[in-house]
Parts: sequence; structure tokens; C-alpha cells
Amino acid sequence: MNNNTSSFLRAAGLGAVAGMRTFLAPAIISHFYSRHKSQNIEGSAVGFVQTIPTSKVFKVLAAGELIGDKMPMAPNRTEAPGLIGRIVTGVFTGATIYKADSKNALLGGLIGGTAAAAATFGCFFLRTTLNKKTALPNFVTGACEDALAITLGAKLISSNR
Repeated sequence: MNNNTSSFLRAAGLGAVAGMRTFLAPAIISHFYSRHKSQNIEGSAVGFVQTIPTSKVFKVLAAGELIGDKMPMAPNRTEAPGLIGRIVTGVFTGATIYKADSKNALLGGLIGGTAAAAATFGCFFLRTTLNKKTALPNFVTGACEDALAITLGAKLISSNR
């Protein structure tokens, strides 16, 4: 796989992770880049992602979301605040991946944000359909979605090495 394809797949895939869980994709890239610094990110607008404190904040936010998502009062992800948040973190994640790979961060952001929007709706409809057709409790399908998002994110960022 060439570097262009690899960058695209990581930006799109981690954008999709952001569509599943708003803070998981930033937590994954911050964890990675705080331990494997990129000279291309250093000193840029996304340079803060390479710090341990940022990594910790994103991890706490992601953990809170993983728990809160299963609560009955959790807001619908396709409503404006949730959708906007997922797209923003998808843009951030895609831009960071592209910047680290010496590519156009704007293009990476567009790819990540688009993937986040698509995954937000796709996973919402998949999960609600599964809940209706299988009578599985929401927390079970939510936990399965968590496992998918974590596995996908870890696999994509580890391909960065």
C-alpha cells in the first residue's frame, strides 16, 4: 500500500471511528502521537495533540462517552450537537493524520469529516435496526459498537508505524 492510500485509509477510517464515538478517534491519535512524535505536526495548529496531558484529557472524554452512550437519556447522535461534534473530531483527526504524513491537512480534514458524518448515520441506523430486529438491549449493541470502534482505531493507527 502506498503512502497516499495509507493516509487516505487512516484518515477515513479514524474519521469513521469519530462518527461512532466522538472522542475515541482524538484519544487514539493523541495517544499515538504523544508517544511517537511527528516533526510535521510539531509547532502546527494540531501540535498540542502530541502532549501527554492532551492524550489524558481525550482518554477521559472517550471513557466518559463510552459509558454515557449506553444510558437511556443519551442524546441522539444524529441531532445537531452530536453530529457537529462527531464531524469536528473527524475533521481534526483526518487533518492531523494528513499533516503528520506531509500531506494537505485540509484534504485530510475533509476526508475525516465526511467519513465521520457517514459513520454517524450509518452506525445509528445499523444499531437501531439491530435493536429492533433482535431485541438486544441497547447497551449490548452499544458495547459491540464500542469494540468495533476501538479495534478499528487501534488497527489503523498501528499501521502508521
